[in-house]
Amino acid sequence: MDRIDKKLLTLIQEGIPIDKKPFEKLAKELFITESEVIDRIHKLKKDGYIRRMGGIFNSHKLGFKSTLCAMKVPQNRIDEVAKLLNSYEEITHNYLREDSYNMWFTVITYSESNLFKLIDEIKFKTGIKDVIDLPSLKLFKVKVALNVGGD
Repeated sequence: MDRIDKKLLTLIQEGIPIDKKPFEKLAKELFITESEVIDRIHKLKKDGYIRRMGGIFNSHKLGFKSTLCAMKVPQNRIDEVAKLLNSYEEITHNYLREDSYNMWFTVITYSESNLFKLIDEIKFKTGIKDVIDLPSLKLFKVKVALNVGGD
């Protein structure tokens, strides 16, 4: 990753310009061509620096329900359970922690009843009954934009 890639990553974290030619606008700021911006974004995605590009919406305002879950997963089943969890489009984050409740994941779905159904389904499919449902009581949203460098 070179200086231009780092600057591009820093810029697109703040959002793609709302414009007929958004990549051309970014190109002008980076002093490169529009096609080079597009090629660089494709490569950064392929290389794993970019996980996804898209809008961020307020799921609660849209009527969706979400929760954070913690699960006790035996060490020898971590990869298997992670693969299952990651197969659900409703699971947005999944990570390991150093605790007896070692696998934590977030679920976002269209209704509270579907939320409970998904958690029950995960318990059934994994055979792991020890899952804690930790719904948020008050939301504190933190915006993170990393200065990747390039300047």
